[in-house]
Amino acid sequence: MEKIEHTTISTNGINMHIASIGTGPVVLFLHGFPELWYSWRHQLLSLSSLGYRCIAPDLRGFGDTDAPPSPASYSALHIVGDLIGLLDNLGIDRVFLVGHDWGAVIAWWFCLFRPDRVKALVNMSVAFSPRNPKRKPVDGLRALFGDDYYICRFQEPGEIEKEFTGYDTASIMKKFLTGRSPKPPCLPKELGLRAWKTPETLPPWLLEEDVNYFASKFSKTGFVGGLNYYRALNLTWELTGPWTGLQIKVPVKFIVGDLDITYHIPGVKEYIHNGGFKRDVPFLQEVVVIEDGAHFINQEKPDEISQHVYDFIQKF
Repeated sequence: MEKIEHTTISTNGINMHIASIGTGPVVLFLHGFPELWYSWRHQLLSLSSLGYRCIAPDLRGFGDTDAPPSPASYSALHIVGDLIGLLDNLGIDRVFLVGHDWGAVIAWWFCLFRPDRVKALVNMSVAFSPRNPKRKPVDGLRALFGDDYYICRFQEPGEIEKEFTGYDTASIMKKFLTGRSPKPPCLPKELGLRAWKTPETLPPWLLEEDVNYFASKFSKTGFVGGLNYYRALNLTWELTGPWTGLQIKVPVKFIVGDLDITYHIPGVKEYIHNGGFKRDVPFLQEVVVIEDGAHFINQEKPDEISQHVYDFIQKF
């Protein structure tokens, strides 16, 4: 870990922290919520040892990267703009893209906006979701899961942050990272975060020092930056009308755990396996469903994930 270099670059009006290691073709890793560059610690070490230059930023709003306060600064156009600026700053033309959770969502948009900068994509957890011109995404989720669904609860600025203040940051991280139920995560107002158990012992893949690293950063920044991604969902929908119906035209491998909450959203399995995914992502080459894998798959099964990424990108 001490070989990983940490630098700050200026991009798209913000200062962005990046972790990097290795030389060779560039792999750009995009983390999710509530995560950091650190979520990719295993893959950075593994793939750099196999001849790749691995770069994992703290995305806008996270960790040591600037966090503009307004949700209006967190559309997919902003986040992808940051990443294009990062590549330009470092003089990098094209990358292998690897995304998970929110990082996967951003990676799909990256490939829609700028396929010229992507050699191939390995995406985890969140399948491509074509833009529905008739319904905003938060409205769709509310109709499916109700007002207590976590994304719906995250919408009102200040509301969930107030609930978070009743818990130390380490226990919040444990609640998020160790969840293994494929059921829709709900946070009823009368229960708040008490609805999610804090584990008495950590799973073998997550050490106290890992939790403490995440907690140390989120203790300083709070969760607002990350929550703003959810609050900008409908804004992204409004701004991306011109890309409606566009296919993802880069080579893709998709990986999901069979216990991942995203895999159990109604209609998602059918979309992935019955032709819809391949229609919208015509260069989809592989779908991997990992048995007994939950949401934070890149941390839970690090060696397996590193191998899957390497097996795919070394073809190009």
